[in-house]
Amino acid sequence: MKFGKRLKKQVEESLPEWRDKFLAYKRLKRLVRLVSASGSSPRRHRGSAAEAAFLRLLDAEVDRFNAFFLEREEDFVIRHRARSTFSFCLHSDPPSIRELKEMAKKVAEDALRRRPLSAAETRSVRKEIVDLHGEMVLLLNYSAINYTGLAKILKKYDKRTGRLLRLPFIEKVLGQPFFATELISRLVRECEATMEAVFEASRGHAGASAGTAPVAAVAAADQGIFRNTVAALVTMGELRSGSSTYGHFSLPPMAPPESDLLRCGCVQVAAGPVSI
Repeated sequence: MKFGKRLKKQVEESLPEWRDKFLAYKRLKRLVRLVSASGSSPRRHRGSAAEAAFLRLLDAEVDRFNAFFLEREEDFVIRHRARSTFSFCLHSDPPSIRELKEMAKKVAEDALRRRPLSAAETRSVRKEIVDLHGEMVLLLNYSAINYTGLAKILKKYDKRTGRLLRLPFIEKVLGQPFFATELISRLVRECEATMEAVFEASRGHAGASAGTAPVAAVAAADQGIFRNTVAALVTMGELRSGSSTYGHFSLPPMAPPESDLLRCGCVQVAAGPVSI
Protein backbone atom coordinates (compact mmCIF):
# COMPACT_ATOMS: atom_id res chain seq x y z
CA MET A 1 0.00 0.00 0.00
CA LYS A 2 1.37 3.45 -0.92
CA PHE A 3 2.13 5.64 2.05
CA GLY A 4 -0.41 8.32 1.12
CA LYS A 5 -3.22 5.76 1.22
CA ARG A 6 -1.89 4.24 4.43
CA LEU A 7 -1.79 7.66 6.08
CA LYS A 8 -5.34 8.44 4.95
CA LYS A 9 -6.49 5.12 6.41
CA GLN A 10 -4.77 5.86 9.70
CA VAL A 11 -6.35 9.29 9.93
CA GLU A 12 -9.78 7.78 9.31
CA GLU A 13 -9.18 5.13 12.00
CA SER A 14 -7.93 7.61 14.55
CA LEU A 15 -10.02 9.52 17.09
CA PRO A 16 -12.07 12.32 15.48
CA GLU A 17 -10.32 15.06 17.47
CA TRP A 18 -6.91 13.76 16.34
CA ARG A 19 -7.55 13.76 12.61
CA ASP A 20 -6.13 17.21 11.88
CA LYS A 21 -2.94 16.50 13.84
CA PHE A 22 -1.25 14.21 11.32
CA LEU A 23 1.42 15.05 8.74
CA ALA A 24 0.33 17.37 5.91
CA TYR A 25 1.69 14.84 3.41
CA LYS A 26 -0.21 16.07 0.34
CA ARG A 27 0.89 19.69 0.87
CA LEU A 28 4.50 18.60 1.23
CA LYS A 29 4.28 16.46 -1.93
CA ARG A 30 2.93 19.44 -3.90
CA LEU A 31 5.84 21.58 -2.72
CA VAL A 32 8.36 18.87 -3.66
CA ARG A 33 6.88 18.79 -7.17
CA LEU A 34 7.17 22.58 -7.43
CA VAL A 35 10.80 22.52 -6.33
CA SER A 36 11.75 19.70 -8.72
CA ALA A 37 9.89 21.34 -11.64
CA SER A 38 11.96 24.52 -11.33
CA GLY A 39 15.13 23.22 -12.97
CA SER A 40 15.00 25.64 -15.91
CA SER A 41 16.22 29.21 -15.35
CA PRO A 42 12.84 31.05 -15.69
CA ARG A 43 11.44 28.89 -12.89
CA ARG A 44 14.40 29.16 -10.54
CA HIS A 45 12.90 31.90 -8.36
CA ARG A 46 9.64 29.99 -8.10
CA GLY A 47 11.61 26.89 -7.08
CA SER A 48 13.48 28.81 -4.38
CA ALA A 49 10.19 30.05 -2.95
CA ALA A 50 8.74 26.54 -3.00
CA GLU A 51 11.86 25.17 -1.34
CA ALA A 52 11.65 27.76 1.42
CA ALA A 53 7.96 26.96 1.90
CA PHE A 54 8.76 23.24 2.04
CA LEU A 55 11.40 23.73 4.75
CA ARG A 56 9.11 26.02 6.77
CA LEU A 57 6.29 23.50 6.60
CA LEU A 58 8.60 20.65 7.67
CA ASP A 59 9.70 22.57 10.76
CA ALA A 60 6.14 23.64 11.55
CA GLU A 61 4.92 20.05 11.28
CA VAL A 62 7.55 18.80 13.74
CA ASP A 63 6.61 21.58 16.19
CA ARG A 64 2.95 20.61 15.82
CA PHE A 65 3.69 16.92 16.44
CA ASN A 66 5.67 17.79 19.57
CA ALA A 67 2.95 20.01 21.03
CA PHE A 68 0.21 17.43 20.47
CA PHE A 69 2.30 14.48 21.66
CA LEU A 70 3.40 16.17 24.89
CA GLU A 71 -0.14 17.28 25.68
CA ARG A 72 -1.52 13.78 25.22
CA GLU A 73 1.41 12.18 27.09
CA GLU A 74 0.82 14.38 30.15
CA ASP A 75 -2.89 13.52 30.10
CA PHE A 76 -2.16 9.79 29.89
CA VAL A 77 0.28 9.90 32.82
CA ILE A 78 -2.40 11.55 34.98
CA ARG A 79 -5.13 9.15 33.88
CA HIS A 80 -2.90 6.11 34.28
CA ARG A 81 -2.04 7.07 37.85
CA ALA A 82 -5.68 7.70 38.69
CA ARG A 83 -6.97 4.43 37.23
CA SER A 84 -4.21 2.01 38.24
CA THR A 85 -5.18 -0.56 40.86
CA PHE A 86 -1.73 -0.03 42.33
CA SER A 87 0.79 2.82 42.21
CA PHE A 88 4.53 3.28 42.26
CA CYS A 89 6.88 6.13 41.51
CA LEU A 90 7.42 6.60 37.78
CA HIS A 91 11.04 7.53 38.43
CA SER A 92 11.89 4.40 40.44
CA ASP A 93 12.87 1.03 38.99
CA PRO A 94 9.57 -0.51 37.82
CA PRO A 95 8.60 -4.08 38.65
CA SER A 96 8.58 -6.70 35.92
CA ILE A 97 5.46 -7.30 33.83
CA ARG A 98 4.90 -10.61 35.66
CA GLU A 99 5.07 -8.80 39.01
CA LEU A 100 2.74 -6.11 37.73
CA LYS A 101 0.17 -8.72 36.72
CA GLU A 102 0.40 -10.46 40.09
CA MET A 103 0.07 -7.18 42.01
CA ALA A 104 -2.86 -5.99 39.92
CA LYS A 105 -4.63 -9.34 40.12
CA LYS A 106 -4.29 -9.47 43.93
CA VAL A 107 -5.65 -5.93 44.36
CA ALA A 108 -8.52 -6.61 41.95
CA GLU A 109 -9.45 -9.88 43.67
CA ASP A 110 -9.29 -8.27 47.12
CA ALA A 111 -11.59 -5.49 45.95
CA LEU A 112 -14.07 -8.00 44.53
CA ARG A 113 -14.12 -10.00 47.77
CA ARG A 114 -14.82 -6.86 49.80
CA ARG A 115 -17.65 -5.69 47.57
CA PRO A 116 -18.50 -7.41 44.30
CA LEU A 117 -18.94 -4.93 41.49
CA SER A 118 -22.26 -4.67 39.75
CA ALA A 119 -22.43 -5.51 36.05
CA ALA A 120 -22.56 -1.80 35.21
CA GLU A 121 -19.55 -1.03 37.43
CA THR A 122 -17.58 -3.90 35.89
CA ARG A 123 -18.29 -2.61 32.38
CA SER A 124 -17.25 0.89 33.44
CA VAL A 125 -13.94 -0.28 34.91
CA ARG A 126 -13.18 -2.39 31.83
CA LYS A 127 -14.06 0.45 29.48
CA GLU A 128 -11.86 2.96 31.30
CA ILE A 129 -8.83 0.66 31.30
CA VAL A 130 -9.20 -0.53 27.70
CA ASP A 131 -9.94 2.95 26.36
CA LEU A 132 -6.93 4.43 28.15
CA HIS A 133 -4.73 1.66 26.78
CA GLY A 134 -6.19 2.13 23.31
CA GLU A 135 -5.55 5.86 23.25
CA MET A 136 -1.94 5.34 24.33
CA VAL A 137 -1.44 2.78 21.55
CA LEU A 138 -2.92 5.26 19.10
CA LEU A 139 -0.40 7.85 20.30
CA LEU A 140 2.45 5.40 19.65
CA ASN A 141 0.99 4.84 16.20
CA TYR A 142 0.75 8.63 15.74
CA SER A 143 4.49 8.91 16.43
CA ALA A 144 5.38 6.04 14.08
CA ILE A 145 3.20 7.08 11.14
CA ASN A 146 4.32 10.72 11.25
CA TYR A 147 7.99 9.79 11.53
CA THR A 148 7.59 7.42 8.57
CA GLY A 149 5.84 10.15 6.59
CA LEU A 150 8.68 12.60 7.23
CA ALA A 151 11.28 10.03 6.14
CA LYS A 152 9.35 9.24 2.96
CA ILE A 153 8.71 12.86 1.93
CA LEU A 154 12.37 13.71 2.52
CA LYS A 155 13.40 10.72 0.40
CA LYS A 156 11.21 12.09 -2.43
CA TYR A 157 12.73 15.53 -1.98
CA ASP A 158 16.31 14.25 -2.17
CA LYS A 159 15.53 12.05 -5.18
CA ARG A 160 13.78 14.79 -7.14
CA THR A 161 16.16 17.65 -6.30
CA GLY A 162 19.49 15.88 -5.94
CA ARG A 163 19.97 17.49 -2.53
CA LEU A 164 20.80 15.61 0.68
CA LEU A 165 18.32 16.92 3.23
CA ARG A 166 16.95 13.65 4.61
CA LEU A 167 19.87 12.55 6.79
CA PRO A 168 20.44 15.82 8.72
CA PHE A 169 16.70 16.42 9.15
CA ILE A 170 15.95 12.90 10.38
CA GLU A 171 18.89 13.07 12.78
CA LYS A 172 17.25 16.17 14.24
CA VAL A 173 13.86 14.41 14.38
CA LEU A 174 15.31 11.51 16.39
CA GLY A 175 15.82 13.92 19.29
CA GLN A 176 12.31 15.39 19.18
CA PRO A 177 9.73 14.77 21.95
CA PHE A 178 7.20 13.15 19.61
CA PHE A 179 9.76 10.47 18.71
CA ALA A 180 10.67 9.75 22.37
CA THR A 181 8.06 7.09 23.14
CA GLU A 182 9.79 5.24 26.01
CA LEU A 183 7.45 6.59 28.70
CA ILE A 184 4.26 5.88 26.74
CA SER A 185 5.52 2.41 25.80
CA ARG A 186 6.11 1.70 29.46
CA LEU A 187 2.64 2.95 30.44
CA VAL A 188 1.13 0.75 27.72
CA ARG A 189 2.84 -2.34 29.15
CA GLU A 190 1.70 -1.46 32.67
CA CYS A 191 -1.83 -0.85 31.44
CA GLU A 192 -1.83 -4.22 29.64
CA ALA A 193 -0.82 -5.93 32.89
CA THR A 194 -3.63 -4.18 34.76
CA MET A 195 -6.12 -4.95 32.00
CA GLU A 196 -5.26 -8.64 31.98
CA ALA A 197 -5.50 -8.83 35.77
CA VAL A 198 -8.84 -7.03 35.98
CA PHE A 199 -10.42 -9.21 33.31
CA GLU A 200 -9.03 -12.37 34.85
CA ALA A 201 -10.15 -11.44 38.38
CA SER A 202 -13.64 -10.44 37.25
CA ARG A 203 -14.01 -13.63 35.18
CA GLY A 204 -12.86 -15.74 38.11
CA HIS A 205 -15.28 -14.02 40.50
CA ALA A 206 -18.13 -14.58 38.08
CA GLY A 207 -17.25 -18.26 37.79
CA ALA A 208 -16.47 -17.97 34.10
CA SER A 209 -14.74 -20.82 32.35
CA ALA A 210 -10.96 -20.61 32.32
CA GLY A 211 -11.11 -21.18 28.59
CA THR A 212 -13.11 -18.03 27.89
CA ALA A 213 -11.69 -16.41 24.76
CA PRO A 214 -9.80 -13.15 25.50
CA VAL A 215 -11.56 -11.13 22.81
CA ALA A 216 -14.92 -12.34 24.11
CA ALA A 217 -14.00 -10.81 27.46
CA VAL A 218 -13.15 -7.53 25.77
CA ALA A 219 -16.40 -7.66 23.82
CA ALA A 220 -18.30 -7.88 27.11
CA ALA A 221 -17.28 -4.29 27.77
CA ASP A 222 -18.46 -1.36 25.71
CA GLN A 223 -15.21 -0.74 23.83
CA GLY A 224 -15.41 2.34 21.63
CA ILE A 225 -11.83 2.25 20.34
CA PHE A 226 -10.70 -1.38 20.72
CA ARG A 227 -11.02 -1.98 16.98
CA ASN A 228 -8.87 1.08 16.25
CA THR A 229 -6.31 -0.05 18.83
CA VAL A 230 -5.69 -3.47 17.31
CA ALA A 231 -5.70 -1.97 13.81
CA ALA A 232 -3.05 0.52 14.97
CA LEU A 233 -0.95 -2.30 16.43
CA VAL A 234 -1.10 -4.17 13.12
CA THR A 235 -0.08 -1.01 11.24
CA MET A 236 2.84 -0.38 13.61
CA GLY A 237 3.97 -3.95 13.10
CA GLU A 238 3.88 -3.47 9.33
CA LEU A 239 5.77 -0.17 9.50
CA ARG A 240 8.47 -1.76 11.66
CA SER A 241 8.66 -5.17 10.01
CA GLY A 242 11.77 -6.41 8.27
CA SER A 243 9.67 -7.28 5.22
CA SER A 244 9.10 -3.60 4.41
CA THR A 245 11.84 -1.25 3.19
CA TYR A 246 14.38 -1.42 5.99
CA GLY A 247 17.42 0.74 6.49
CA HIS A 248 19.00 3.61 8.39
CA PHE A 249 15.73 5.56 8.45
CA SER A 250 13.46 2.67 9.41
CA LEU A 251 11.77 2.30 12.77
CA PRO A 252 13.13 -0.51 14.97
CA PRO A 253 11.14 -3.77 15.07
CA MET A 254 8.17 -3.72 17.43
CA ALA A 255 7.78 -6.19 20.29
CA PRO A 256 4.41 -8.00 20.24
CA PRO A 257 1.73 -6.86 22.74
CA GLU A 258 2.06 -8.35 26.22
CA SER A 259 -1.69 -8.79 26.50
CA ASP A 260 -3.39 -11.98 25.28
CA LEU A 261 -6.44 -9.83 24.55
CA LEU A 262 -4.49 -7.71 22.09
CA ARG A 263 -2.48 -10.54 20.55
CA CYS A 264 -5.75 -12.30 19.77
CA GLY A 265 -7.23 -9.06 18.39
CA CYS A 266 -4.20 -8.43 16.17
CA VAL A 267 -4.45 -11.91 14.70
CA GLN A 268 -8.12 -11.28 13.90
CA VAL A 269 -7.39 -7.90 12.29
CA ALA A 270 -4.61 -9.40 10.18
CA ALA A 271 -6.92 -12.23 9.11
CA GLY A 272 -9.93 -10.06 8.34
CA PRO A 273 -12.63 -7.91 9.96
CA VAL A 274 -12.60 -7.85 13.74
CA SER A 275 -15.74 -9.06 15.41
CA ILE A 276 -16.12 -7.52 18.85
